[in-house]
Amino acid sequence: MTDYKTLTWERFDNVLRITTNRPHVLNAQSRVMLHELDAAFKRAADDKDVRVIIIAGAGKHFSAGHDLGSPEEMEDQKNHPVDPGFAGEYARLSELFLEITLRWRDVPKPTIAQVQGYCIMGGLMLASSCDLIIASEDALFADRAIRWGGAHVQYFSMPWDLGPRKAKEYIFTGEFFTSVDAERMGLVNRVVKREALESETMALAKKIAVHDPFSLRMAKRSVNDMLDTQGQRQAIDIAFKNYMMTIPTRIERGTYGAAARAKSPKDRFAILNKKAAD
Repeated sequence: MTDYKTLTWERFDNVLRITTNRPHVLNAQSRVMLHELDAAFKRAADDKDVRVIIIAGAGKHFSAGHDLGSPEEMEDQKNHPVDPGFAGEYARLSELFLEITLRWRDVPKPTIAQVQGYCIMGGLMLASSCDLIIASEDALFADRAIRWGGAHVQYFSMPWDLGPRKAKEYIFTGEFFTSVDAERMGLVNRVVKREALESETMALAKKIAVHDPFSLRMAKRSVNDMLDTQGQRQAIDIAFKNYMMTIPTRIERGTYGAAARAKSPKDRFAILNKKAAD
């Protein structure tokens, strides 16, 4: 696959940069985008000349999360209906948000998230699946699911990334935390000025790319295998089941599915663009 509707693909010697390209909806992740990202990750993994993968977002924001109702997404949902009932929704959410993110986590090459602006919900999932995160000073992170009656996002690695107490603080409140906070807690590797984000991320990628691809692959595998031996993958799978248990209550409250889409995407993004730490 070489033509993408929602991504751009750029090669810089042994470094590949994949950029989500829906800035008009703050890079909200449609079904099409998620499948294109998955295909792009696989293509990069199979390309012997690619040693490091950068994931970026076009425009002011890395990603405001899942696409809950843009015109493109709504049309796509009509054309790709899911099986009815809870079983169909479970299968859709498991594949689209859990299994796909776990595949990104295990891509056999170093991955770097280049983060600016909003990195929330699905955006946080994408960044967290990467090996390294370089964030600009204006980056803001959050899992705001609690504000809609959810427990957290589908790929829930926050306790591993922040530690259990800080994870509880931020999922209980749904508040934003800054890139400086994220670096202090261990989610982010480096914080840089906004104008230097692209160059600093590329410099780090090129520093990594000089090393032997097999050695990099085995180094990454050792760290991920160690996390899995400690129970990370099993814990993420259990957390997804807990997330699913909140859906019936959210449906009753009108904060899930069609009822939650009563406001247009434009309205919701306008709310996001108010002061972040409301």
